[in-house]
Amino acid sequence: MTKPACRIVVCANQAWNLVNFRSGLIAELQRQGCEVIAIAPPDPEMEARLAEMGCRFVPVGIDAMGLSPLRDLGTLLQLRRIIRREKPDAWLSWTIKPNVYGVLAARSCGVKAYPNVSGLGTAFIRTNLVTRVVKLLYRTAFKGASRVFFQNADDAALFTDARLVDPARVTFLPGSGIDPKHWRSPDGNRPKPRQFLMVARVVGDKGVREYVAAARAVRMRWPDTVCRLMGPIDVANRTAIGREEFAGWLAEGLIEHVEPSGDVRPQMIAADFVVLPSYREGLSRVLLEASAMGRPIVTTDVPGCRDVVRDGESGFLCKPADAESLTAAMARACETSDADWHRMAAEGRRRAIEEFSIERVNRIYLDTLRETGALPVANG
Repeated sequence: MTKPACRIVVCANQAWNLVNFRSGLIAELQRQGCEVIAIAPPDPEMEARLAEMGCRFVPVGIDAMGLSPLRDLGTLLQLRRIIRREKPDAWLSWTIKPNVYGVLAARSCGVKAYPNVSGLGTAFIRTNLVTRVVKLLYRTAFKGASRVFFQNADDAALFTDARLVDPARVTFLPGSGIDPKHWRSPDGNRPKPRQFLMVARVVGDKGVREYVAAARAVRMRWPDTVCRLMGPIDVANRTAIGREEFAGWLAEGLIEHVEPSGDVRPQMIAADFVVLPSYREGLSRVLLEASAMGRPIVTTDVPGCRDVVRDGESGFLCKPADAESLTAAMARACETSDADWHRMAAEGRRRAIEEFSIERVNRIYLDTLRETGALPVANG
């Protein structure tokens, strides 16, 4: 058996994250001759998918939303044991606890670590005791990181200004990478106007309540408007919206719920505009997918959303946590002519291909790993 060029661990708080967002990177690392080991909480379906991708899976207990120091200490010790046993050349991680405890464990074992801050989450949207604890953990962990990846300049500035990370260790990534051949519209035609689609978990911080309020207002002016929401209910999140409240919106006919699917493209093809009124993102994957598919966007003027959309060029921006502003932006979408719609669709796809492609993202990963000695320098 040929010895791998190196052994790399990829870790997130859900195996689903690795399958859906990191498959392109995993495939590229394997093309470079690396053995890739996936670490995440148990998930039989996703474990099978990772095995099909050629990854060896190692389960670990990660309480993604829990605040128990004892459970988190258990996670740290588990990760340390796994790293000692597997002896990887590099640790790549996403989401808060793998970024913190994984980096601490890797550092204690002398392994180069590369956390990716792909979003800050509720702890940074609302400042409280949890925020202070999370910042302390980040500051402690990131002292031992070889590089820290950020997906937008605002998040990087927040971390460097608060001295959570050394600016010399910061590397920017344009998201998790989009494959323009996979994410494309089959014909480029405009769907029926006033067909809105929001793809998100049913949580408050994604702007779901603002979306419902805007749907109510827009439908009063244009009764034929359809507002769909595709995403899971009953998620583990401190701002999760309960089933009773959600059922009330459905009964009122304000929105239509679409069950989550492994392939969101059919829903995007049917949408006139894709909406994401999120309070903050790392770099929204949904907006990148929509852009690549030639779908103009309505989203908030916040980090991770405004990086994808230029107001009036590829969609419309609104204020965060402001239903009236979102209503105005969706009204602009309703009034968009076919010519302007096609212009915005083309501009969004152009930027997705030129600025956010999987090829560009993978190149930055590989260059960083080589520059810091985790990956052998390519011959030639």
